[in-house]
Amino acid sequence: MARTAIPGGLSARRAWRSATLADRRPETAQAVTLVLDVPDWPGHVPGQHVDVRLTSEDGYRATRSYSVAAPTDGDALELTVQRVPDGEVSTFLCDDLRRGDTVEVRGPLGGWFVWRPGQPGPVLLVAGGSGVVPLMSMLRARPAGSASPFRLVYSARSPEDLLYREELARRAAENDGVEVGLVFTRSAPEGDRRGVGRLRPEDLTGHGWSVDDAPTCYVCGPTGFVESAAAHLVALGHPPERIRTERFGPSGP
Repeated sequence: MARTAIPGGLSARRAWRSATLADRRPETAQAVTLVLDVPDWPGHVPGQHVDVRLTSEDGYRATRSYSVAAPTDGDALELTVQRVPDGEVSTFLCDDLRRGDTVEVRGPLGGWFVWRPGQPGPVLLVAGGSGVVPLMSMLRARPAGSASPFRLVYSARSPEDLLYREELARRAAENDGVEVGLVFTRSAPEGDRRGVGRLRPEDLTGHGWSVDDAPTCYVCGPTGFVESAAAHLVALGHPPERIRTERFGPSGP
């Protein structure tokens, strides 16, 4: 299968661009989605990320990487940022950035952990905490009626920590080839039969695809979560070459 080129030439992706905050949407008590206007944004492939740079009045600079949350055309870019305790960049973005304020962005970056619309076969998305962000970009890029069915297994600390809760419930209810399985590690909703606990192999077999379905697997979250989930998939018989992983975040769900 021919591979679609990553948007933007190398020099364009390395260039810093001014991005203006156009809107912000609260996702949880600790996370917000930022909608940025970026003139001449080259576009991106679901699963990619960008660098965000802040510069203070005294010239101090801080840079962090954030996954793109939605496959937006044109000059808009959506990032979902979760506040990190004592995090200077995430705290500023979540609490202090206001409409009309500007930051700098660079990208899109990354060419391995991506899903391209039209890519054949079923897809298994395994998310730990804020690792759901790039996977949500993939899910949102999936066209209605696509022949590639998606299954998302999403591990979060509690129902209150779920990102995109209402959208995920709606997509699952539409019965258009998207299924969502939720795993809670610290507190679960009343009536949840599974109970709390970290991701287990049976979560992947119960909510995911069998080895015979030959899905492409995308696993994203904190390092410990990703290593454990990938090990479960390999132990269940999924070929390592069909498992793509992305690690980030300071703590597990």
